[in-house]
Amino acid sequence: MKILFRIVAVILFIVFFGFALKNTQEVALRFFFDYEMRGPLVLLLLAFFAGGAALGLLAMIPTLFRYRRELSRQKKIVAAMEQENEAKRTVRVQPPQPDSVVNQ
Repeated sequence: MKILFRIVAVILFIVFFGFALKNTQEVALRFFFDYEMRGPLVLLLLAFFAGGAALGLLAMIPTLFRYRRELSRQKKIVAAMEQENEAKRTVRVQPPQPDSVVNQ
């Protein structure tokens, strides 16, 4: 499985490297207020992809913290339940004694 993953990774690298070599022409990216940025197409695509990935991670942070807080709360509940069960196990309850049998 590991070798299959590496083969796929090498193939993807070759494909993306070929894409980068084919798209080296300079492009102009125009923003508002007549601001213009010039650079190779592949670098601009890489920059915007990285920016989008970073924004996606930032958008995920509140959910991550909420899940961590919930996990912490659940761990405390489980620890309390385990402590309660341990306390019940350590209490020695005397088993019921059989009644005295009286011979008549």
